[in-house]
Amino acid sequence: MISYNPKVWFAYIFRFHRSDSFRELLPILFLIAGYCGAVVYLEIEYFKLDETSHVKNLFVIHTSLGFVISLLLAYRVNSAYDRWWEGRKLWGALVNNSRNLAIKLSVILKDEKDLAYFRKLIPSYASMLNKHLKDEETSMQLFEHVDLALDHHKHRPNQIAKMLFQKINDLYVTHKISGDQLIILNSEIQSFTDICGACERIKNTPIPYSYSTFIKKFIFLFVLTLPYAYAFTLGYYVIPVVSFIFYVLASIEIISEEIEEPFGYDDNDLPTKKIAENIKKHIEELI
Repeated sequence: MISYNPKVWFAYIFRFHRSDSFRELLPILFLIAGYCGAVVYLEIEYFKLDETSHVKNLFVIHTSLGFVISLLLAYRVNSAYDRWWEGRKLWGALVNNSRNLAIKLSVILKDEKDLAYFRKLIPSYASMLNKHLKDEETSMQLFEHVDLALDHHKHRPNQIAKMLFQKINDLYVTHKISGDQLIILNSEIQSFTDICGACERIKNTPIPYSYSTFIKKFIFLFVLTLPYAYAFTLGYYVIPVVSFIFYVLASIEIISEEIEEPFGYDDNDLPTKKIAENIKKHIEELI
């Protein structure tokens, strides 16, 4: 995730980064510019259409559809940002729940071996969830007092959640915690699985295919018909104008595609690895 100062906005106007949409759209912008130049040449120089041509009235279509495309793109950005922000709230909840579990265990438990077990296992859940959402392969992790021998063909976060609850249940069986404390700790562990399921819902449920493809086709056809109507009033200035309009509309779609799946490796995706590392740091401070 890119960290920046939102108050210093003027400096970012002339700054380009790796994920900037301009870099991705540059080849298409050249094609659009060439297409617009060809349309203007054919209409004005070759066919010599005058101001009375009905082709000039095509701008009525763009006036009508411009409002429609603005609504579609606004909804597209909002729906994508909602997914990104929901993912951030879920990982924020994971941070808080991990802290709460560690605080309660640090007060309830007195045996250092039990504390060492949770000191290693609680941060492991966040780390494993990060790798699970990114489809990363993981190797066996061995800690003192903890053996994370996970079956990588099965759901890895669930296996760690099961280890946590198994340990809590063992503490209850051995009378190290009471029944009321078991219920309190169980709710914290259950919240881990709830957060994992919500993250998987975001990851595995993309924007409907028909909706996404329709917007792309709409933008493409909208831009391709622009030079026919405005060639009479703008002449060859249609080339930069239409290219800029395409850049703006297509950039909105590209940005939406990037943030709608917040658990990947794009520059604007959530820093889940850093959050997992912070959880480890905080747990080690508490227990």
